[in-house]
Amino acid sequence: MLELYLGGARSGKSRLAEQRACDSGRELIYIATATAGDAEMAARIAHHRQQRAGCGWHTVEAPEQLCQAIAEHAAENRCILVDCLTLWLSNWLIKDDEQQWQSVRAGFLQCIQRNPGQVILVSNEVGQGVVPTGALTRRFVDEAGRLHQDIAAVADRVVFVTAGLEQVLKGK
Repeated sequence: MLELYLGGARSGKSRLAEQRACDSGRELIYIATATAGDAEMAARIAHHRQQRAGCGWHTVEAPEQLCQAIAEHAAENRCILVDCLTLWLSNWLIKDDEQQWQSVRAGFLQCIQRNPGQVILVSNEVGQGVVPTGALTRRFVDEAGRLHQDIAAVADRVVFVTAGLEQVLKGK
């Protein structure tokens, strides 16, 4: 089963996705895409780790090789939670290699459709604001929107989170 949780910053999407995974009764794998580039981000990562402490998560760091991490850890008795796709996207867009990104993106979209068990993807919805003025920021918003649309098309369940409240857009 493939699920996508979308929402703005601090919307509660990660908390709700983590609870969904904990409630699955499966072995829990948390694939983190963030890198601690500064002290503030390191503190955020530590806070997220602390929040997950009680549920028995096994954490895998995959800031770029997300498809490989999912494929390696997917199993019928496991629930994989990926948090978050927009950080993963940023890690690739900073490389400024359009051809490489398109290849990675296509591979990822194939990869997420063929895994046993449950996979929950968490991502920031960034397309509801103003059009950014910078070229890289516009590209990020465009690529995030395309990625979300393509994932939503193949996902079994899509949830939009606002103020900690789930709105199921697709599935049960």
